[in-house]
Formats: sequence, structure tokens, C-alpha cells
Amino acid sequence: MHQLYDPLPISEIDNIIGVQFRVLDQGFVRVIDYMGDDAAIMQAARVSYGRTTKGEIRDARLIRYLMRNRHTSPFEMCEIKLHVRVPMDCWRQWVRHRTASINEHSTRYAIANEGTARTAPDAWRRQNPVRKQGSDGLLDSETGMQLTLEEEQLLIHCREVYAKRISAGVAREQARKDLPLSTYTEAFWKTDLHNLLHFLELRMHPSAQLEIRSYARTIGYEIVRRWCPVTWKAFLDYRIDSITLSRPEISIIAALTKGRKLEAIRLASDFGWLTEANSERLEAERKLECLGLEIPWGAYYE
Repeated sequence: MHQLYDPLPISEIDNIIGVQFRVLDQGFVRVIDYMGDDAAIMQAARVSYGRTTKGEIRDARLIRYLMRNRHTSPFEMCEIKLHVRVPMDCWRQWVRHRTASINEHSTRYAIANEGTARTAPDAWRRQNPVRKQGSDGLLDSETGMQLTLEEEQLLIHCREVYAKRISAGVAREQARKDLPLSTYTEAFWKTDLHNLLHFLELRMHPSAQLEIRSYARTIGYEIVRRWCPVTWKAFLDYRIDSITLSRPEISIIAALTKGRKLEAIRLASDFGWLTEANSERLEAERKLECLGLEIPWGAYYE
């Protein structure tokens, strides 16, 4: 008999246990252990109805429904433990996600990793003029070459100072204090799938810092895609590759679809958008472009 919805695909995660996925110049992510998969999510959702896994709704359709409507607890039935090697400045952002269990390499007990994250001459980014925490564009190659040279000299000096302190018998907990934030650290990071997807939704976003975005994309596309393929596809469809519209945006889009350009401009003015470098307006403009709609107030900034 023809089935409208295919059964859950077999998870491929067992094939990548222990495999290092390289990130940045010297970092990596690898799976240590996991529990559950797409089937565990489906079972957890259906137990609410006292049914077995052979319910009326096909497996993939149920998971997509859960994702679409943000029914999050079934996704908490899956857990994963990762081993990560990451620069300390990037790790500071990572550990802000407090829903994970973490054990990190300690420079109080052991010598700090020798690895440090380097910046190529063509990879020095400019400060974004609107987003205070973001970057936008690149510096010229000549400036970048000088900055990379200075970075290399600084990193060598910091490591030499650290090594000299250790050799002199300084306590490790004190000798480490001047190590740069580019020093790599390692940790075991265990979390459930719901909180992992929240981490990925924030850290895969274009506004996230490039370095942590590289880790998030690696975890998503190399690991979660193989671990819970149906959930991953639903996550892309409903979280990553979707658009959320605010009330002001809906009002403006409604005016534009009715051919009322002046009304859309008036609404934008009422919302306080028509000021220089207004971040909310810039976000709305990206959504209008994505939907193939005209930016009605464009003439104000020509």
C-alpha cells in the first residue's frame, strides 16, 4: 500500500563517533556519546496519548508538527556529548548557554594548550557601524598584513612569558593569567537536543560572531544532520530558513501588497524607522528583499 509519509530514516551518527570535524585553524568538534534519535522524539510525543509508535500520524509529519508549533519537551529526550576544542574568546560566548553540562580543561591543573587562533591577513574584519557587537566587511590587505605580523609577535611573546613562569616554579593558576584569549581550550559539552537547537538557532544566525558561527554550522550540518535527520530538516524549514514577522512588518507588507506605497512609508515613519541606521528598519528591509517586495522608503536614503 502506498504511504503518504516515509518512515524515519536510519540515523548515521554511529558512523562519526570520535571523528574530528575541523573548525577554524586548530579547533575541532567530535561526538563522544549520544542518547535517542528521531524515533525517541516521536515516542515521547505519542506517550502523551497512551499510544504506541504506530500512531495515525506518520513519524516525519509528527516531528515537523512538533517543531512548527514549538512543542519542545519531546526533543529533550535526546542528548549528546561533544568534545570541542575552541578559542577562549569563542568559548566565553558558548558557555553563556547555561543549559549544558560542562567539564573543561583546567590550566590550574595542567599546562595550557599551545594552540592559539591566528588571523590571516585577509581576514581582519571591520566594526559594524550599526550592530555594536558585530562586524561588517574587511580591512585592506596591507593593514591586515601588519596586524597579522603584530599578532604573531604578541602570541610568541605571551607564550614565552608563560613558559618562563612555569619553569621558574610559579603556580599554574597564576602563571596563566596573561595568556591571550586566542588560546585554545578543550571541554566536554553535554546537552539535550532542544537546547542544542536553541544554541544553533542563535549561533548560526548571520549576526553571530563568525568564529562561533563556524562551530555551530559544523555541529548542525555534520552532526545533528546525521543524528536526527528529520528533526534537522524541520529545524531548517521552520527556524533557520524561515522569516518571523513583527506587527509593524505585517502592517507594512499588507500595505505594499495592496499597492499603497505612501501608506507603507507613513507607517514606517510612525514606527520611528525613518532615522539613520535604524536597526529595526534594516532588519525589515532584509525581509522585504527576501519576499521580493520593494523597499518603499528607499528614496529617503539615496
